[in-house]
Amino acid sequence: MTGIFQLEGIMTSTTTNFIPLSTITKPVLLPSKITTHHLIKSPSASTVFNISSSKKREPRLPSVARVSCPPLDAGCLENEYGGHGVSFSGIGEESCVVKMAMENGSVAKLMLPTGLITSYKPLMWHGGTMELLHTSVSEGEDGEALIHGGVSLDLRCDLNGNLWTPKSWDLRGVNGSPQEFIQVELISQSVDRNVEVKHIITLKEDVLSSEIVVCNSTDSSLHFTGAFISHLTVSTPEATYAMGLQGSDFYCRPPVLTDFSLIHPSFGKTSSRKAGGLMAFMEQFSLWGGRHHKDDEPSDQMTEETAEVLVGEEDDDYKNLAEEISRIYTSAPRDFTVLDRGRRNSVLIGRNGFKELYMFSPGSSHEWYGKYSYICVGQAALLQPVTLGSQSEWRGKQRLCNPNL
Repeated sequence: MTGIFQLEGIMTSTTTNFIPLSTITKPVLLPSKITTHHLIKSPSASTVFNISSSKKREPRLPSVARVSCPPLDAGCLENEYGGHGVSFSGIGEESCVVKMAMENGSVAKLMLPTGLITSYKPLMWHGGTMELLHTSVSEGEDGEALIHGGVSLDLRCDLNGNLWTPKSWDLRGVNGSPQEFIQVELISQSVDRNVEVKHIITLKEDVLSSEIVVCNSTDSSLHFTGAFISHLTVSTPEATYAMGLQGSDFYCRPPVLTDFSLIHPSFGKTSSRKAGGLMAFMEQFSLWGGRHHKDDEPSDQMTEETAEVLVGEEDDDYKNLAEEISRIYTSAPRDFTVLDRGRRNSVLIGRNGFKELYMFSPGSSHEWYGKYSYICVGQAALLQPVTLGSQSEWRGKQRLCNPNL
């Protein structure tokens, strides 16, 4: 069994070459609160997005001249945005880590340009912090470090048959203070700039939220599917429970595969009846489901046993996640709780805008506190695409709340 240890919120194999997250330098102190908003990478973009920085109204700082340094120059970003709880550290030549630190000790980290949130350590009742996200580093075919897990946004847009997926994110603004909240705004635009997606990450003393704003400036309707996918670290799925989902309708679906998915190759290949039904279904449909919600009843060609596991209603308000699970709940409450009895920890998960909930468990046949000691939750629009009219915007949000403070 390969040895595993935790490094800066990332699960790392001791037998694998990897690029560690660098220790981030101490933030540069700046006067008052920071409120800077301008696009780093795209010089032709002129729109300014303003976010209220505080409950107290203070004179707004004047706009800062556009930065002329390379987009992911960590030193340049540190000079421009660093301070008051935000700092930047370079990883290699093409990546950068943004650290957000609250005064009470809660910390979150995300990477640019991928927008992947790799770590969230909130303050706990005992006075220390605890990592809530699960992230793994492995070596790619060319020796590069591949990072999986964390919290990521996977979105697939369709405009008149033209497909686009935001993959690379630019830093557009940093706002707030370590006493109240810290907010980082990322942006990604289609090639013709007619579709714009904003990803707003907000850290508070007891909450980490991820908000998406999709803007359609064309004369046609935009259709998109997607989800926030959060890998929550647990002792083992066998000791983990989802609380509050009783009565929620669900569909069994293949695991959502993204650039940051962490799925064991043996998933779904067990001999159990439920897993067999899921694999039969997976052979017929793509990873995104293949069909729209209105046609989602089991086909006549499926066996009765297979159909039983495709559609169901959650009958357990204290759902144990020991078995392999890949489901999309269509009527789940906006808020529910994931409880890990092994770590004696719980996370309250909430959503706005999204109507579906994605739930994935790799099963409990793996090593405790190991590479596959996690469960996935996702606020989603997978079965039913979102249709966004011309000159309109849509908002969706996920909240990871720490009730243990």
